[in-house]
Amino acid sequence: MSELWSALCLVAILEGLVLFVAPGGWKRAAVQLLHMTDRQLRAFGGLVLVTGLLALWWLRH
Repeated sequence: MSELWSALCLVAILEGLVLFVAPGGWKRAAVQLLHMTDRQLRAFGGLVLVTGLLALWWLRH
């Protein structure tokens, strides 16, 4: 359970770092996301999810 909380804290740190370092880039990305269809967002989300799972599997094995 402590690994899960550590991972969630790391996500918060990375997201905060992006907002701190490049707020303009984050805003432009958010605007682009608003213009995507639900289907495109689901496909992108699925791609990110699978990539993250594969990377985690690779790091753990």
